Amino acid sequence: MRVFLQQDETAIVFSKQLLDIGNNKVVVDTSTKLITLPTDFCHITDSKEELIQHVFPDIAQQFNNHNWLGERAILTAKNKNVDALNATIQNFLPGQLVFYKSVDTIMNQDDVVNYPTEFLNSLELLELPPHNLQLKVGSVVIMLRNINQPRLCNGTKLAVKKLMNNVIEAKIIKGKYKEKMS
Repeated sequence: MRVFLQQDETAIVFSKQLLDIGNNKVVVDTSTKLITLPTDFCHITDSKEELIQHVFPDIAQQFNNHNWLGERAILTAKNKNVDALNATIQNFLPGQLVFYKSVDTIMNQDDVVNYPTEFLNSLELLELPPHNLQLKVGSVVIMLRNINQPRLCNGTKLAVKKLMNNVIEAKIIKGKYKEKMS
């Protein structure tokens, strides 16, 4: 949808290449069972740090540039990789980390034996942030749940502006409502 709306030729080519891979329209090496990616498909890096530097060059100076931030993202297949990349990227941002812990108590005390605190804290569900969310001012976050449609809906990209005890103030950095406070 974004490729269609933006009419970006490089995005159109990339989108077609992804579809070809997903639809098994690429040549598979019979001995290794691996595919060879097109030469213009992506930039290969040797480490996570090199990937971060390639996608977010000079992030310590650019983190307040919301146009710049809104055009960058690293996608991974697993939440643990996202968490590790986020932690590394946040190390480049100035300021102190603020920690937000999820609620880890049970309403019905009879269920305490079935749901120990350690178990609740270990859950990593796709729909929820981690038990120990760590943020800095300038961090980029993605809205997980619709709370103010159509302005704040699933997938809205925001930049953290202020971190308080129970509230995170953020600014929308991508889309129709860009630069609006949330």
